Amino acid sequence: MPDIIHLLPDSVANQIAAGEVVQRPASAVKELMENAIDAGSTAIKLHVKDAGKTLIQVIDNGCGMSETDARMSFERHATSKINKANDLYAVRTMGFRGEALASIAAIAQVELKTKRISDDVGVKIFIEGSEVKSQEACTCADGTSIAVKNLFFNVPARRNFLKSDSVELRHIIDEFQRVAIPNPQIAFSLHHNSTEIFHLEKGTLKQRIISIFGSSYNTRLVPVEENTSIVAIKGFVIKPEFAKKTRGEQFFFLNKRFIKNAYLHHAVQTAFEELLPKDSFASYFLLLEVDPKTIDINIHPTKTEVKFEDEKAIYAFLRSAVKKSLGQFNITPSIDFNQEPHLYNMPLKPADGVIKQPVIKVNPDYNPFKSDISKDYKPTTRELSNRSNWEKLYAQHTNEKSQAEIRKEEETQQIINADWDNEFYESNKKLTYQLHNKYILSHIKTGLMVIDQQGAHERILYERLLDAFEKNQSAVQQELFPKTIELNAADYALMKELQEEIKGLGFDIREFGKNTFIIHGIPAAMAHYESSALLEGLLENYKQNQQELKLNKRENIARSMARNMSIKTGKTLTQEEMNSLIDELFACKMPYSTPGGKPTIITFPMEELDKRFKK
Repeated sequence: MPDIIHLLPDSVANQIAAGEVVQRPASAVKELMENAIDAGSTAIKLHVKDAGKTLIQVIDNGCGMSETDARMSFERHATSKINKANDLYAVRTMGFRGEALASIAAIAQVELKTKRISDDVGVKIFIEGSEVKSQEACTCADGTSIAVKNLFFNVPARRNFLKSDSVELRHIIDEFQRVAIPNPQIAFSLHHNSTEIFHLEKGTLKQRIISIFGSSYNTRLVPVEENTSIVAIKGFVIKPEFAKKTRGEQFFFLNKRFIKNAYLHHAVQTAFEELLPKDSFASYFLLLEVDPKTIDINIHPTKTEVKFEDEKAIYAFLRSAVKKSLGQFNITPSIDFNQEPHLYNMPLKPADGVIKQPVIKVNPDYNPFKSDISKDYKPTTRELSNRSNWEKLYAQHTNEKSQAEIRKEEETQQIINADWDNEFYESNKKLTYQLHNKYILSHIKTGLMVIDQQGAHERILYERLLDAFEKNQSAVQQELFPKTIELNAADYALMKELQEEIKGLGFDIREFGKNTFIIHGIPAAMAHYESSALLEGLLENYKQNQQELKLNKRENIARSMARNMSIKTGKTLTQEEMNSLIDELFACKMPYSTPGGKPTIITFPMEELDKRFKK
């Protein structure tokens, strides 16, 4: 029997390695920009075409490479960053694995031009699918220019899995920001299809954040700074009043490398205790500096996961530093114990100087249990739908009835109006209660019904919005004074992508310069909402849904807007509002679940309640 184990060709091995290192165009952007930083560059330019599918080019003014180094840089495990295993515990450069260029060259056509300051001419190398096609001397500027063309040209399956240009561009912008923020001493620029998206000059960390996310951040940032023997912390947190309902700008940088760490995020979140609503998230830009010997970054090729030698100590220092900054800048709430009690206990004095006792009129003949509905009353189609859904709910817990009997009853309910129990239905609606400003309780024929008020409202709004999309007849309420909304580059690109769908909801928005839109009108049904907050919340929820779920644009927008507009936990509802919410919920096509699939209604049959009380 012949031997069956053999070595893979380098080209195949590189393609396999590329699957981990280069997952999408943004991965190549990250690796190339980090190489440019390690080369000591003071200015880095990124040019992208078709969201990186056609071209990714990074131009820097760093140290450049010799002819031998340029050729060697495309070999697997070729690096200038480390020489032995112990060097891994002293790494301060962005890269060290020596895999990035070899992986990129295996799945793309790569053109490299590089020149050292001391050399008269540079070198130009063209590689396609790990194979060097040409190498020659050339004239070029000091530094390195590397162009990656037709990414995944020889891996069609991976190319087919790429998302739309707008989605891939947002990932590229995210990686660009993660490299640019912790390096304010370097000038960066980003061009997409000949359009300049970012032009970042050298400056301070605060200037860099404002340049990326907009001038409105100038008043939102609270500085954080703490130096200890274990960790040095500096950066900014966002004031609590600007917190977002979804995870927005949350950046941790460890030795200038972007990382993800849920444990450290929890430290920041707890530092904002009692300052943020439960459904809001703190935003921050925090740079941590530690001794490389105390961390392990050699966990994954992306280097976003890190292990700490003393994670608990860093957690404590981080939480303390953020809390201290919030206190120093008077963000935390304070109580003035010297304030006279009568100043805030006494009512305001009326204009005529006379405080009068309010007059309350009472109708002595009112009976809340008496129904005013006539016996000859004919219910509307909407009421029939409501009753049908209510009766379905009762039927679900009637164990004595067969499925055939239940189906027959449901059909009969649509036709026969003689059995319409108006008095029970109306009295049942009146007997609703709100629990902890979160749930609505109502008794039903078989027991107790509990409704999640936020989830129910989300379902109602979601179906309304989908209906508005289908009919394309959303009324627009024009703003008396048009409002300007300034977005960061990623959100601006997303807004442009969704512009037509957003207009279909009834928004009248128009582009106005770089990263800016003007809001001329909003849907009439949303006139009492703040327009810019509506759109910002829509974008945040849309991005979160896009990461977690596969939805088309309209479904995602409807779900995002419904979540943004729905009544939240903590809102007190009147009896009329609760009854209206129940009516509208049971008129929905799918009243029993939220758009996200969570239940809106839970029932407790009498049998179960009796068991709990052991009757």
